[in-house]
Amino acid sequence: MAARWLWLWRGYGRLVARRPWTVQITTAGALMGVGDVVSQQLVEQKGLRGHSGRRTLRMMAIGFCFVGPVLGGWYKLLDRLVLGTTKTVAVKKMVLDQVGFAPIFLGSFLAIAGAVNSLSAKENWEKIQRDYADALVTNYYIWPAVQVANFYFIPLNYRLAVVQCVAIVWNSYLSWKANQP
Repeated sequence: MAARWLWLWRGYGRLVARRPWTVQITTAGALMGVGDVVSQQLVEQKGLRGHSGRRTLRMMAIGFCFVGPVLGGWYKLLDRLVLGTTKTVAVKKMVLDQVGFAPIFLGSFLAIAGAVNSLSAKENWEKIQRDYADALVTNYYIWPAVQVANFYFIPLNYRLAVVQCVAIVWNSYLSWKANQP
């Protein structure tokens, strides 16, 4: 079993080396979809008959068009802003990520999710006001430790994939949060 995962990881590494941007965006979209499926099936317990394929496709579209490109670009910018690979550098990157980037990214995600879910501007703003603080606090429970490890141990081309794998749980939460009435 471990040999299979290693083979998959190496194959992913070869793809990332050849087409980093395309692979990172595709990974983000696919894993946003997985997060939505987990949300609908395990959190909301909708069952197969109650599963909304459209909702899963909407979450995947947000992953392909927003999450993947924005996070991929952010990680590149962060590596240019804070040079080095020490533990101190990893902590600095995490602080910038969590204090400067995460609040804006999360608000943008909620706004985009509301728009994709056909909320009116007023409904979307009310939903953001209701959900944002709780989502941001939950973000701070999960992401600081993950990001320190990510920035310290993981090469740039793999960071988005690592984050998106951890984010299956986070994406499930965001999907549930974004799709609550």
